[in-house]
Amino acid sequence: MLILAKTFLAIMLGYVLSLIMGAILIPFLKKKNFNQKINKLINKSHMAKQGTPTLGGLIFIIPTIVALIVLYCRGSIKITHNLIILIVVFLSYALLGFIDDYLKLKRHTKKTNDGLKSWQKLILQIIIALVFFFIYKLYGGTGDLTLSLLKWNFKIGWGYGIFILLVLVSTTNAVNITDGLDGLAGSLSTLAFIAFGLTAWNTTWLEGYQEIAIFCFLLVGSLMGFLIYNSYPAKIFMGDVGSLALGGALATVAILTRHEFSLALVGGVFVIETLTSLLQIIWIRKFHKKLFLKAPLHHHFEELGWSETDIVKLFLSVGLIFAMLGIVYSVWL
Repeated sequence: MLILAKTFLAIMLGYVLSLIMGAILIPFLKKKNFNQKINKLINKSHMAKQGTPTLGGLIFIIPTIVALIVLYCRGSIKITHNLIILIVVFLSYALLGFIDDYLKLKRHTKKTNDGLKSWQKLILQIIIALVFFFIYKLYGGTGDLTLSLLKWNFKIGWGYGIFILLVLVSTTNAVNITDGLDGLAGSLSTLAFIAFGLTAWNTTWLEGYQEIAIFCFLLVGSLMGFLIYNSYPAKIFMGDVGSLALGGALATVAILTRHEFSLALVGGVFVIETLTSLLQIIWIRKFHKKLFLKAPLHHHFEELGWSETDIVKLFLSVGLIFAMLGIVYSVWL
């Protein structure tokens, strides 16, 4: 019962703080004209969203951190090295996304829409992964990969640093690619963090497992508050500041709890979205024609004439199934 109470209190705290944050931030961003530039090539229906403010990820990032500080100050949580790793990665990716978003907004006035270059993003992501791995090894991280279903344990030593880089980069990009419809990335991330929050409660061998679980559910509550503003029709967009932070945190929790392989299952829709984008590129280069009408997959459904809300409902239903399967695998198997 104590675990259940902590879970619901964390969700409630994150939810209330994010509602307050959204009510403050959205008018401020509108006043500063921090509005998203809509690409005409995506879909004509999206042009109606021109002028919607971005940087909405701050609505769930700031409340999550504030809630952690409040809980620490009143002695409800402890600061462990695993929580530090999670916070560092979460904020580092948020900062990376913020810089990218800010450059896009700033350069938009010069009739361009370019943020950070791809190589610049990659270098910064490598630095974040190296910091992760350094702290992880400093506090006795094993560098082993575990497949709990088959009870296999792979010792890869320093190769684990490369693995961490791949997981962080692929997950952050997957969430970023999925963030194309109102409420899509936010709702799928909510399901994913519920799954990993429950997983974290079950990893009693992990130092600071309770704090990791509480972080997940604080973020769940904050995302629920964010979705009040981001669901169709969106009053604010998540931006890279939000999608990169979510991807980084999701990958970090999976790594810390040694459920890296569960990540592909829990984030099944993110994986599908990324694969459709890759397949589209390969198909065009190899066969000089498109495999999908547009990629990623949610844009393909838009081209078929599906409404935005129906696409989100379908993807959310599939995401729920993946999340439940991930919980079964992580907690019971």
